[in-house]
Amino acid sequence: MLSIREEFPTDIPAREALLDACFGDERFEKTCERLREGRRPASGLSLVIDAGDAIVGTVRLWHVTAEAGRPALLLGPIAVDPACQGLGLGAKLMRTALARARLLGQTAVLLVGDAPYYARFGFSTAHTGALRLPGPVDRARFLGLELAPGALTAARGLVAATGEVERTPAFAAASPANDARRALRAA
Repeated sequence: MLSIREEFPTDIPAREALLDACFGDERFEKTCERLREGRRPASGLSLVIDAGDAIVGTVRLWHVTAEAGRPALLLGPIAVDPACQGLGLGAKLMRTALARARLLGQTAVLLVGDAPYYARFGFSTAHTGALRLPGPVDRARFLGLELAPGALTAARGLVAATGEVERTPAFAAASPANDARRALRAA
């Protein structure tokens, strides 16, 4: 049976393996990674789809500002195991994450992704035109969603990370995969 639940620390290796299968190491080179790097995801907004014996989906949201003093969340990455794609699991994960963000009082979500896919959840470029990310991005893929009316009205400037700094668990810090990722990022 599939269930969406909060991510546990013990899910980290399975989540990383899923992200590697879906995106490879190129995910560490993306502009949005600069906003996630070294930060903890927003509390209560790291979700997985648990299939009982495997993690088949993941999404995380991160605290950012959409200009000084204007809080928002950055969504991503979101991934579904390739063997489970096409079953609507990604959409269910998105709806759950956005509903939780609303319940937690969050007001806006930003992401970089496929505009036609994310439009069904209310995302568009309408609120991101005057915002910048800390690196290159295809402007047509930089999307925003207001969870509260006016949350991104007239937002402008650089999107910056504001989340809590992460303290990496010893088992994750010492893994061969993380050693390789650190070397890749340093190159």
